[in-house]
Order: sequence, then C-alpha cells, then structure tokens
Amino acid sequence: MLKKLILFLVLFLILPVNAQTVLTGEVTYDVDSARKELLNTSPKKLNPHMVAKHITDSENRENLGYALQGNVELQDRTLAFFSDGTYAVMYDRDKYHVWYYSHDGKLIYAEEKDGIDYPYKSYKYTTMGELVNMGLRVSKEETFIYSPNGRLIAHWLRENAYDEDGNIIMQRKYAK
Repeated sequence: MLKKLILFLVLFLILPVNAQTVLTGEVTYDVDSARKELLNTSPKKLNPHMVAKHITDSENRENLGYALQGNVELQDRTLAFFSDGTYAVMYDRDKYHVWYYSHDGKLIYAEEKDGIDYPYKSYKYTTMGELVNMGLRVSKEETFIYSPNGRLIAHWLRENAYDEDGNIIMQRKYAK
C-alpha cells in the first residue's frame, strides 16, 4: 500500500511539470472596437530620410511586370496591386514599412507599422509626413482602416475593401 501511495505522489508531482498546456486565443475586432484601439494610441512621426530613399521605385517596370504575371511574393519583397492602378512594396529586410507608388513609380504614401505580429497598428503618411490614415491589421485577411479622426475608410477582408455600409469600394490581388 505504501508503494502505491509513493508511486501516486511521484506521478502526481512529476506529470504537471512535464505536461504541456497550450493556450490559443484569437482577438476579434469589429468596426467600433478597432476604432477605439487606434484612437487610444498616438502615432510617431515618419522619418523623412527613409521617405527620401524610397521617393521613386527603382524597380517600377519589373514590379509592374510581376503584376501582369500575377506574382506578388518575390524573393526579396512582397507586392500588392490595387484596382486604382497604385501598388505597394514591402521589402523583406524591413517589414515595418510599406511603400505605396503610383503606376509610374512615384512614391505617394509611406506606411509604418508598430509590429509585425497580428494584431498590429499601422500609420500611413503622405511624402510630406501628414497622417493620411491608420489601420489595425487583425490578420493577413483582415484590416480596418480609419481617417485620423476615426472615420472608417475601409474594412479589408481578403481581396475586397468594404465601406461602412458593406459596399465594395476597392479590390486588390491577394496571395493566399
């Protein structure tokens, strides 16, 4: 009987140490909770020297060629092409910034992220450093975008951007 008690105590004390508990959870946002999350944080100022480095896309023709092929995941960068003719470039060496260009390769916006793990916040600026919008990237498939005063601009779900009434307002090529 004593042996069984000792064995029970040993197992009882050892198992919790060796057992692995995995907790998973997911943060869910709606239009209002995403807005509150963004309005509770003050954005930093964009570095003008970084903007100057990216004022034109030196790989414009190549990037537009990839758009025609439907290729968005490249060896050193990720591309996004929008239905209004603009496109975005995020370089693998700097995942905290996204550079938005006109069709002819001129920088129109620069985006800075506060992280790269979901969810994270992002702030988009003009080339002069004026805040254009702020976003909450919930997952690869979902992003909420608001004006600086908190008005919903778009709710991206996969390849479609929706307005507050649920109308599609823009589309993008989306890599799954």
